[in-house]
Amino acid sequence: MANISAKDVQALRERTGVGMMKCKEALIATEGDMEKAVTFLREQGLAVAAKKATRIAAEGIISLYCENNVGVLVEVNSETDFVAKNPSFKEFADGVAKVIAENNPADVAALLDMKFPGTEQTVEEMRKEKILVIGENINIRRFAREEGATFCYSHGNGRIGVLVKFDSEGNGDFATNAKNVCMQIAAMTPAYMTKEDVPAEIIESEKEILLSQIKNDPKQANKPQQVIDKMITGKLSKYYTENVLLEQGFFFDDTITVGKALAAAGLNLVSYTRFEKGEGLQKREDNFAAEVAAAMSK
Repeated sequence: MANISAKDVQALRERTGVGMMKCKEALIATEGDMEKAVTFLREQGLAVAAKKATRIAAEGIISLYCENNVGVLVEVNSETDFVAKNPSFKEFADGVAKVIAENNPADVAALLDMKFPGTEQTVEEMRKEKILVIGENINIRRFAREEGATFCYSHGNGRIGVLVKFDSEGNGDFATNAKNVCMQIAAMTPAYMTKEDVPAEIIESEKEILLSQIKNDPKQANKPQQVIDKMITGKLSKYYTENVLLEQGFFFDDTITVGKALAAAGLNLVSYTRFEKGEGLQKREDNFAAEVAAAMSK
């Protein structure tokens, strides 16, 4: 058996981020061959990744890339918020955003087959390696990519990410104006960009709800239909101001709408994307007592 030194174990740990005992085991199994030991750990990591693949990953980060007229948002999930703050995890998420920016993959499946920056590994291989090193399930959930007059904004240390695209940079300070709109989107969560974007069935549903509310109110139920129609129109206007971005009161000057603020800056918004980490995903529920009991039984 090869003589495995503490220096060799430490060197393997620095290369892989894996615990000392696992590194020693890998070097013993490969008779001290450093490269084979790295491969051994990576192969072992694939098995670890498979075991963790069913574990809920609803925390994580929204990573951004905005350079050279390309804007990217990508949601990378982890199991816990603690791991989401890990520098290695954030480095991985930022690298994924760069891959998307430079290669424009059609979807997540295509993204996973692309080379990770500065390595010969694919994004999928790197993902599985990070699972081994960090010890949690990690998933790339979704991304958005735009080209042209784009701007990206991150809120709450990556909890929310916003990407906006305009048809030009307007007639003022583009970065400031674009950031202000991003902050509006992050804070107010508009469901639609324009009134025309609201589906007809949504409007009809709102009208039915409003009509029922009026008919169930003894003070309003007996009013003429013409008056009721005007009341419904007025209440629909409130729906627009709450749910449609360009109709909302501007976050920085509520005497004007977002649409008017953009017009004053010479900006025409083409599209926007808002990601909030974990939205729509089942959250992990930790049972500490059960974990302790399980650990004690091993």
